[in-house]
Amino acid sequence: MSHVIKNQGLSDIDQYQMDLDLDTGRLVVFVAGFVFFLSLEHFAFAHHQTQSKIFRLAIHGFMAGINTVIVRILTFVPMLAWLVYVEQQGWGIARWIGFTGWLEFVLSIIVLDAFDYFWHRANHRVPFLWRFHKAHHSDTEMDVTTALRFHPGELLLSTLAKACWVVIWGPSAIAWFLFEALVSLCAQGHHSNWDLPDSIESRLNPWFVTPRFHATHHLVNRRYGDANFSTIFSIWDKLFRSSAAPLRSAEIQQLPLGLPDNRTQSMSLMNWLTEPVKQSNLSLSPDSIPDSPN
Repeated sequence: MSHVIKNQGLSDIDQYQMDLDLDTGRLVVFVAGFVFFLSLEHFAFAHHQTQSKIFRLAIHGFMAGINTVIVRILTFVPMLAWLVYVEQQGWGIARWIGFTGWLEFVLSIIVLDAFDYFWHRANHRVPFLWRFHKAHHSDTEMDVTTALRFHPGELLLSTLAKACWVVIWGPSAIAWFLFEALVSLCAQGHHSNWDLPDSIESRLNPWFVTPRFHATHHLVNRRYGDANFSTIFSIWDKLFRSSAAPLRSAEIQQLPLGLPDNRTQSMSLMNWLTEPVKQSNLSLSPDSIPDSPN
């Protein structure tokens, strides 16, 4: 099946170079999106924050820096090699059916977003995965910097999951990096501290993940927080019955964000790093977690 690459006239070196160029493009999208949403929430914020923006940028930026170093050293090259190898072998449903061009790009984004939904949901259902993911949810406020707040262990585990997605679906390198760039942009957008008018929210919410849709997912009340797992298209939560009841803007502003335990330590770098071994906030049952912090 190696004819998939040869027919495109690309050697292995050319393919790696193209993937590196695509990764650079993804970085450009990330930086541009971060600056845009940081500016947007500065001029049109939805919630008043008690923590300094500079402080949050520093802490979450440091977390992102550590994660970037770890991911680049341990997973970037192996994942890139795996993406090229799978494409060369012609593995995956998209390859077997013969999807190409824009159709393959669009279908890949939809299918990979569905995979991402199930992975995110698993992070809330599987106790071992939740130990890492709760480092993200322990943030007691929410803005674009929250999109940087992930435990390195979760990122390493997600790389293994993504390697499975690649071999199952078989996206082209372009489709994969388009998806990754779009996920990054959407994560920045729906973590940002801004909101849409109720009239617009009610029309977009059933189809796309909005800031309010995802802010609901970050509420202390796990009847809301243990729902809304989608990243790009909110239809997955509707299809698989995991969507929370929509809240109006005035309602969600009255509800606390984060997790109930250790809230005063939410911005501690040591607490973030050791979160997986801590016994706090371990329960996954909505009925066993209070609606508001202690």
